[in-house]
Amino acid sequence: MMPYRLIAMDLDDTLLTDDLTVSEPTRQAMTEAIAQGAHLTIATGRMFDSAQKIARQVGLNVPIITYQGSLIKNLMDEEVLYERSVPVSVASRLYDYCVANGLHLQSYVGDKLYAPEDNDLLKGYAAQSKIPYTIEPDFKRIIASDRQTKLLIIDEPARLDALLPVMKEMFGTEAHITKSKPNYLEFMHPEGTKGHALRFLAAHFGIPMEETIAMGDAMNDHEMVEAAGLGVAMGNAVPALKEIADFVTFSNNEDGVKHVLDKFVLNV
Repeated sequence: MMPYRLIAMDLDDTLLTDDLTVSEPTRQAMTEAIAQGAHLTIATGRMFDSAQKIARQVGLNVPIITYQGSLIKNLMDEEVLYERSVPVSVASRLYDYCVANGLHLQSYVGDKLYAPEDNDLLKGYAAQSKIPYTIEPDFKRIIASDRQTKLLIIDEPARLDALLPVMKEMFGTEAHITKSKPNYLEFMHPEGTKGHALRFLAAHFGIPMEETIAMGDAMNDHEMVEAAGLGVAMGNAVPALKEIADFVTFSNNEDGVKHVLDKFVLNV
């Protein structure tokens, strides 16, 4: 069996249990894999400020993939290695649509979260991600920025399911659009995917894609699961991701990440 030298893990519902922690057995397996020379990173839709706190807690010291792949940043010196911003034309048309249809839209510029008004959707999101936010009444000023890393609509899952094909038809190849959670619809640069980011990071380390592993649970992970040498779906993953995965591990609450590290990295 070939050695797997770069392992990328989604955070929510993958590396993190439902109580948003990393279990001690999984943490120990990660430590052992790093000691053997493997490069372990996270690939998340979260902003860098939120993701880096978890990455440091579990002892990672490599660049991490954030904003669905739109930003790769070093943990040690916070140097930006890869960055893709949402085109202003996409952001402007999306904002107009959200205003006309009463949708909550929030934006990320310079690793800060902005929203036009305070509400329960925003408060719940910020509490889960453990990040602060800024209310900007003149939200068009934010929308006009050419440094927006991501835009996010929060709403009921059924409404977003109906909205997704509408948005894909509206923007086509101008934006990468995905759902990270049932109630989150996210908009990034077309090259702001976890698949693009994994390929970049593998090249950065000089590691062939055949020697990479990617683990995830949702369809925002499918680009990296397809791109990796070994694409892994969690036991709790959506059925569509399991269908394209090379391997299905245990759930996020059953040390699924540890199971993969034990089977494909530590005991080979």
